Amino acid sequence: MNRKTEKIRVIPLGGLNEIGKNMTAIEYKDEILIVDCGLSFPEDEMLGIDIVIPDISYLIKNQEKVKGIVLTHGHEDHIGALPYVLKRINVPVYGSRLTLGLVEFKLKEHKMSDVVTRRVDPGDKVTIGTFDVEFIISTHSIPDACALAIHTPLGVIFHTGDFKIDYTPIGDMIDLHKIAELGQKGVLLMLADSTNVERAGTTMSERSVGQTFEKVFGNTTSRIIVATFASNVHRIQQIVDAAFKFNRKIVVSGRSMVNVVSVAHELGALNIPDGMIIDVNDMDKYNDDEIVIVTTGSQGEPMAALSRMASSDHRKLDIRPGDTVVISATPIPGNEKSVTRVINQLFEKGADVIYESLADVHVSGHACQEELKLMHRLAQPKYFMPVHGEFRHLKQHGKLAESLGMDKENIFTMQNGSVLEIGQNFAKLNGSVPSGRVLVDGLGVGDVGNIVLRDRKHLSEDGLMVVVVTINKATGKIAAGPDIISRGFVYVRESEYLLEEAKKVIKTALQKCEEQNITEWSQLKNAIRDSLKDFLYSKTKRRPMILPVIMEV
Repeated sequence: MNRKTEKIRVIPLGGLNEIGKNMTAIEYKDEILIVDCGLSFPEDEMLGIDIVIPDISYLIKNQEKVKGIVLTHGHEDHIGALPYVLKRINVPVYGSRLTLGLVEFKLKEHKMSDVVTRRVDPGDKVTIGTFDVEFIISTHSIPDACALAIHTPLGVIFHTGDFKIDYTPIGDMIDLHKIAELGQKGVLLMLADSTNVERAGTTMSERSVGQTFEKVFGNTTSRIIVATFASNVHRIQQIVDAAFKFNRKIVVSGRSMVNVVSVAHELGALNIPDGMIIDVNDMDKYNDDEIVIVTTGSQGEPMAALSRMASSDHRKLDIRPGDTVVISATPIPGNEKSVTRVINQLFEKGADVIYESLADVHVSGHACQEELKLMHRLAQPKYFMPVHGEFRHLKQHGKLAESLGMDKENIFTMQNGSVLEIGQNFAKLNGSVPSGRVLVDGLGVGDVGNIVLRDRKHLSEDGLMVVVVTINKATGKIAAGPDIISRGFVYVRESEYLLEEAKKVIKTALQKCEEQNITEWSQLKNAIRDSLKDFLYSKTKRRPMILPVIMEV
């Protein structure tokens, strides 16, 4: 085939028009490379759902083409769906030291021992089918984050991963020289992080948080409790450094925090002096000014350790008057109320609470406008596809690229499932593949859909009423009942008159069916449901879910 007419297909399966479940398929001829495999957390209306993962039906249909999965870093929105995806498509997984450490811990939890993982150090280049993937050191809020230069027969596809340009980072400095070198040689397509595109200027350095920690630790004689994201290893390192400077021991609380600290320390991504971490049961051996508790719960999650401390529901830790609590995170959109509730509970218990609006206790791990501009200038891509953001972020990132002189026709603001076909001298959108979200509830993957969620919403808002009627098989007459069981609708003992009236309505409906010689159970159930629904709405202006149960004797 003539190189001029050859094409690569770039297919985002997650991460566009949303923050989370990042996943992109890059397809050339009969080979597919997957970049990242993340999850997202359920929205408020997804009642009972644990996590959300991408729809991979396109990959399952073409699984003989899939050659491997490459990972940019170890955050849940980039690795969290791996156990579910690898159960359907078992291919090698490539990533850096800490990224694979977290992945392997996750696979062990899912009892998956047959997955091949291949560690890649920043600066290395690996060959996966016809793709040569170069891992470029980057700066994010977790160590060992990488950008990817995917060398294809038609040109370089450069994926920034999540990044910021921090000139005084806690870990490694992003390799701007390598990105500039790629730009000099020519980048065919760039996919770039859009999370903070609406923010002018540059993201503050992570070291500024460390300076705030030192002030807080130096001026505090009580216990200090710091809540942050478990995956923010750079932040945890700064807490450790401040604790060491002021001779405090560290207690780690929260399952995910314990897991990440354990894996990061074991792999050398977290430097903790010997003897600094103590068990929660040994806290009483130390004075309050010798203790720091590092915990989960910075987003006000009801089951997280900080929330349970604030509501006196934690088995081993409680908030004492005088405690200093530092919430070292910013609320994810939608979590503001939960975070505010926890802050109020902490103040009520007599704690001194320090949060983002009072001090510099959090900085983002994502690039703001000036850093994004620098990335564009260095990479100089021919075509550009904004990723990792809601639609407004993608749109604004496209405008930013345009302001830097990029041709509008070369910027592709896409949807999950859209297919971008790109060659050496052309790029166009061409159709789509199945995409969307798969809901994980307990052990069930994809067995909860819109109808089940609709029913859960109905139950949560209006409650349930079960009607049990026994009918004589020979005569078709009511032999017993109707009996009514109500849950979440009205309190039975205080609504006896309403329920007696409801029984009369049901009897009347069944008598009409008998007169019309209707004996089909489905029709009888519909008659009960329709008559009772209208009656209850007229009396209460509520519509509970009505479940008729008919038994024959």
